[in-house]
Amino acid sequence: MTTTVTSHRSRPPAQPVSLRARRLPWYAAPAIAVAALVLSAVLVYGTDIGGPVLVVVLGAVLYLVGLFVAANVVEGRRSARNRTWSALIHSAFVLAVLPLVSVVWTLVSKGAERLDGNFFQTSMNNIGARDATGGAYHAIVGTLEQVGIATLITVPLGILCAIYIVEYGRGKFAFAIRFFVDVMTGIPSIVSGLFVLAFWVLVVSPWFNDGRPSFSGFAAALALSVLMLPTIVRSTEEMLRLVPPPLREGAYALGVPKWKTILRVVLPTALPGIVTGVMLAIARAAGETAPVLLVAGGGAAINTNPFENNQSSLSLFVYQQAGDASKYAPARAWTAALTLVALVLILTIAAKLLARRNRLSR
Repeated sequence: MTTTVTSHRSRPPAQPVSLRARRLPWYAAPAIAVAALVLSAVLVYGTDIGGPVLVVVLGAVLYLVGLFVAANVVEGRRSARNRTWSALIHSAFVLAVLPLVSVVWTLVSKGAERLDGNFFQTSMNNIGARDATGGAYHAIVGTLEQVGIATLITVPLGILCAIYIVEYGRGKFAFAIRFFVDVMTGIPSIVSGLFVLAFWVLVVSPWFNDGRPSFSGFAAALALSVLMLPTIVRSTEEMLRLVPPPLREGAYALGVPKWKTILRVVLPTALPGIVTGVMLAIARAAGETAPVLLVAGGGAAINTNPFENNQSSLSLFVYQQAGDASKYAPARAWTAALTLVALVLILTIAAKLLARRNRLSR
């Protein structure tokens, strides 16, 4: 019996294995995007079926299809799916940012017309339809006072309520509080205005005004407090629940009382999230118009006393100027809207910086 032994020298040499996979060049994705937009524009305008918005939407679809095909040919199906989903996520981000950029650009471009000293130093008192002057000083004062009072009322109540729900609340009473907070979250702003109108303006205010109901900025602050409270309670509750239990357990193990643990450990840890919730509530309150119109009445003159007489706000000023027949009113409305957004932005940045500085170090 003959056994044939194959020598290792007779085998063909093994080819070196390449660890580098084939990849699309860096310029492939931009080139596909440009080609997709051009093809989309040709299809849309050539058939006259739409405008720029349809061009962008159809171009995005063609870009995703083209990117998948190119990546599938060069890199393989798995990499093609990864590229396509990544591009889809980036496209969704761009689509989400575009409305925000559009709003900011519109506010800045149209609101810059009346960004002058007269707008911030005068009111609309004795300003006629043919007067190009007039400003929102009275509305700025009203907004700051109403939102400030509402914040002073609501923030302690909301945070204490959330602390009770998370740290102490058990049983049906805590469940009832959560339920009513959820219900209050969805109430329209006009309902809070009607509630304060029926309770404070028509029932309580006559006791302090010789038996006559009286509008005031404080009444508007109460209505805004009703709107702010559920937002602060819910956001603070969620932030307190995110505090790791070992932080509490470590404090208890050292003999720290529960109230001091909440004050010195739990609240500083959750402070950034609490501040975010508070600023969301403030932003909503600053932009409300219906409650201020119902219980503060508005006004063209400057009123620095929030407890007496009518008082305006920036949101109400925007509403009134937008419906005014004067040709100078739209410019005032846009500038007031820009001022309101800038005011909320400044307050948010200041609160974030303060929370970052005072939070518990880890």
